[in-house]
Amino acid sequence: MHQFLQDMAKFCLDIGANIYFIGAVTDGGFDAQRIAVRETNNCSNIYSVSKAFTVTAVGLLADRGLLSTEEKVCDILGGLCPAEMDPRWRQTTVDMVLRHQIGLPRNFLDIDSRDPLTFGEDYLRHMLTEPLICDPGTEGIYTDAAYYLLSRLVELRAGRNMDDLLREHIYRPLAFREVAYSRCPQGHAMGATGMYIRADDMAKLGALYLHGGDWLGSRILSQDWVDTVLERGYEFKPKGDFGAYGKGGMYGQMLMVIPEKNRVVAWQGFNRSPVAGELVRFAIAY
Repeated sequence: MHQFLQDMAKFCLDIGANIYFIGAVTDGGFDAQRIAVRETNNCSNIYSVSKAFTVTAVGLLADRGLLSTEEKVCDILGGLCPAEMDPRWRQTTVDMVLRHQIGLPRNFLDIDSRDPLTFGEDYLRHMLTEPLICDPGTEGIYTDAAYYLLSRLVELRAGRNMDDLLREHIYRPLAFREVAYSRCPQGHAMGATGMYIRADDMAKLGALYLHGGDWLGSRILSQDWVDTVLERGYEFKPKGDFGAYGKGGMYGQMLMVIPEKNRVVAWQGFNRSPVAGELVRFAIAY
């Protein structure tokens, strides 16, 4: 087992962090390993880290010429656009959705903090008929609705549910074990949250980005898409020094890529205390 994992697990216990598992890929390799810090189930909800997988699904289609970030959302949705929809939706592009610039209120369609039964059976219609609070493309307002919408756009262009696309092109090639994705009442992948996965498999997604879209000599994503994600800040954001970037989730989930250390680290847990910063600093400085 990586010494890094053993030392980080000890650090978690020393600072009282309620971390379940840590997964890591070190030395610029592809071998993802995992250590249990506290006893729990093998798979955990990674909450908003799920969005990094949705970004990857968009990239799979972009690389195949099936979806462009500059396309208009309504051109893809077609007849799914309700008549009473705000006309400003017609100017909304996929890029705006990736950046959370769709004009809906913060945390709209958040199944983790609100009662999903209040959203009705048709989440897409519920979203598209909600009054916009600003023009799309003008302000970044973090909302799970944006990534549920991306899931629906991916599904329309792929001809299958987004998690089925990910299963073929990400889960299987990267040898994921158990994976499950929450779906809306109509059976569409949520896209924004609700992904249940092992910490070491989380780390594999980071390793894919660390290696510019290559996995053990197989091209999974283009270097162009990886560069686009990092340049535009599609969910992966800078984290401290050494060019590190990552994506966090509710209750302290984290996926981090540290290029200058040739390291990827992911952890799962349940923390309300402000330990996330300490864990990030340890992962970078080690």
